[in-house]
Amino acid sequence: MINKTTVKTALFALTGTLFLVSGAVKAADATGTWTTEGGKSHVKISRCGENLCGNIVSLATPNDETGKPKTDHNNEDESKRTRPILGMQIVLGMAPNGDNFKGRLYNPEDGKTYTGYLKLTDDSHIEVKGCVMGILCKSQTWTRN
Repeated sequence: MINKTTVKTALFALTGTLFLVSGAVKAADATGTWTTEGGKSHVKISRCGENLCGNIVSLATPNDETGKPKTDHNNEDESKRTRPILGMQIVLGMAPNGDNFKGRLYNPEDGKTYTGYLKLTDDSHIEVKGCVMGILCKSQTWTRN
């Protein structure tokens, strides 16, 4: 036979668990448009399957010094050097990984792809980290628009 104290304890535990789970789901929602550190660009992060991907949707200075749209001129692959930066995917296949996301980040400023991490630090900020060999890392904080 179940007594009232056992039922109350179970309901309290269930309520607490549901509260924690709903908070975790909300905290993990990194989808939306983000302003990069320094305001150089806006990146729209959206679902691509079960992962996250992100494309540059605007640039503070969309044209180069000649007035032409900025291109991926630093890309290590010569065949990609004429593709426009605007619209480019730079957040690549970020899969859930504990309390963050892990995948790859492309940096058009140096033309390299890095092991990447995204972590929502609060509803308005996301930490974006790119790493080489898993130990040499640089981070930025992006702000939700």
